[in-house]
Amino acid sequence: MNMRTLTDEQREIWATDGYLHLSGVLDADEVQSLSDQVDGVRKQPGWEPLSGMLPRGHYGWVEQCADQDPEAFMDRRDLMPYGADFINLMDRPEVFDLVVDIMGPNILFSMSQAIVRASTHEFPGYTHTDGGEGLREIRVTETSRPIAMKALYLLSDVTEDDAGAFTVYPGSHFRPLPFKRDPPLNPHSPGCVQLKGKAGDCFLFPHALWHGPAPNHSGKARKTLLYNYCQLFVRAYDFGAVPTHLLDQMTPRQRRLIGDLGHDFRPGDYFYVPEDQAQVITGSTG
Repeated sequence: MNMRTLTDEQREIWATDGYLHLSGVLDADEVQSLSDQVDGVRKQPGWEPLSGMLPRGHYGWVEQCADQDPEAFMDRRDLMPYGADFINLMDRPEVFDLVVDIMGPNILFSMSQAIVRASTHEFPGYTHTDGGEGLREIRVTETSRPIAMKALYLLSDVTEDDAGAFTVYPGSHFRPLPFKRDPPLNPHSPGCVQLKGKAGDCFLFPHALWHGPAPNHSGKARKTLLYNYCQLFVRAYDFGAVPTHLLDQMTPRQRRLIGDLGHDFRPGDYFYVPEDQAQVITGSTG
């Protein structure tokens, strides 16, 4: 299979600014279907942050969202069990091909997440890097593959300031985020950019880019899906072992992306990749 690659312009933007904006990846029908499915996830059990009950960054099991209003806040992890559309988004060609071009073929799909940012004057937004305390301290050079990166799909139009936009500090992926700064960096600090987009657009960015949500004063919720990819030697966010209950719903490439190497675990796995790794990930076999 011939996979898409970055254009020269995209490669320069990625290296310089640390993110890419892909327009119109999902069509209107796909956006509506995924948006409806995200609404349906509220009624189902799954992993949610439990404020005040678990350490920061950890998720606990709930029977359903506490607030069933589709315009209310939601942060749901591990979307693959909720249906084929969420599974198939992990290797959506218009996005996944570029992820492989950026990261190389030795990768793992490590996280899926649906976030609804409610319209409220109580949430100020925030700025962070991904991956917790460990990855916070690790960055790479201009010529290195990223350790981890995300695809953020907009399921809502974001066309004005302070409408829950994805915000970034362009070029910050090569600098340590000053976590001890007082006051902390935020979506309105100098150098931060609120990225506008239409439902169906996608943003690609590495874990080290300073980013976060802007406040949402738009009067309507902002829905997004986030899909995370990491180098194969990095642990997944959403599962501690291969989720075998999903394998019969997946293609060989999807199975490999969630860590199924075709055999029981043995020392050396995920660091020394299978001989057919590149072929499976590029879709040239199986």
